[in-house]
Amino acid sequence: MHQFAYKGGVLHAEDVSLDALASEVGTPFYCYSTATLERHYKVFADAFSGADVLVCYSIKANSNIAVLRTLGELGSGMDVVSEGELRRARAAGVPPERIVFSGVGKTREEMAYALNEGIYAFNVESEPELAALNEVAHGLGVKARVALRVNPDIDPKTHRKISTGKAEDKFGVPFDRARALYKEAAGMQGVETCGIHMHIGSQITDLKPFGDAFTLLRALAGQLKEDGIKLEFINFGGGLGVPYRGSNDVPPHPDEYATVVLDAAEELNCKLLFEPGRMIAANAGILVTRVLYVKEGANKTFTVVDAAMNDLIRPTLYEAYHDIWPVRESLRAEPPQKTDVVGPVCETGDYLALDRDLPPFGEADLMAVMTAGAYGAVQSSTYNTRLLIPEVLVKGGHYAVVRPRPDYDELIGGEKIPDWF
Repeated sequence: MHQFAYKGGVLHAEDVSLDALASEVGTPFYCYSTATLERHYKVFADAFSGADVLVCYSIKANSNIAVLRTLGELGSGMDVVSEGELRRARAAGVPPERIVFSGVGKTREEMAYALNEGIYAFNVESEPELAALNEVAHGLGVKARVALRVNPDIDPKTHRKISTGKAEDKFGVPFDRARALYKEAAGMQGVETCGIHMHIGSQITDLKPFGDAFTLLRALAGQLKEDGIKLEFINFGGGLGVPYRGSNDVPPHPDEYATVVLDAAEELNCKLLFEPGRMIAANAGILVTRVLYVKEGANKTFTVVDAAMNDLIRPTLYEAYHDIWPVRESLRAEPPQKTDVVGPVCETGDYLALDRDLPPFGEADLMAVMTAGAYGAVQSSTYNTRLLIPEVLVKGGHYAVVRPRPDYDELIGGEKIPDWF
């Protein structure tokens, strides 16, 4: 569900006309719906009603501090993977005791910063990282609360670039090494083992990989308790998919996911942590772009728009599909035409859609690229010296530009010519 719908023949974000917004802000731009963000968070959290739960939104999906503040006000924690993301969470007002730190390449400086902030826990991804964290924490005279991220070698049946739970993936410690490593950690002076962490991938639309992974997680938790290892929490990660293809692509509901989790967690008497990102943010955001030209090539038609792969790289990077809607509703009634939707970047790989049957967009028409609220703006760049595009947050009939479009002086001004010229 999302709050993007046609009203009076024009696509709206909640009660804000996207046509009017495009005139005010300029295209291209990202638009996020507060109501959708709030609903998705509540649906996920409510699926675990009655359990001791901390939902830590995965900042890497969409790190705008207005989005983080919106979720933080609902009680959400944050899952961060860098000092920068931790700083964003704190700037948004999220308390450190609701923050977990993931990622395979934490630096000692990042560890020290997070320890000084007093975060809830670290998700430790390797033996050398555990040793480094122990050293840093001991040097600061504190104990780092840790959960070892365990790699169960389970195929999540998702895109290979967002799979994180197979043996060949870079994430986590091997499952058959985890028990021994917990025993080693228990003897370290600078760490306190508090939980287990497992995250097998992203955009997962089948519950079976979750079930298989969580069965292993439960077995390991039982073994660790036998070994006298304190388990305060179990972090089940994230990964629940979203419907990029509308009604033709429906992932499990959070209630169904919760049934699998709660079955695995039964009788473990642990706090349950989760790190959803995409399922909260994806459908809450769209990319609005304007058609520049319609170009008839020798073998196909190209609809050239002012957004490009540097603004939304998912189609190029992941071969991802995004529904495309016209902002002007009347276009939907016209016979579709097959086209490639491409941008101005000087790359053949610069596209938003290939061989897509779409309404007959003409010059200056607006289109909305749907389900773009996750892994959109966060992965954008200034390739081809293109300006980063604005991000807009809508709430009811109001909107705010929560990241303005920079100017070229800002983009180029930070570079310096050596004084030898």
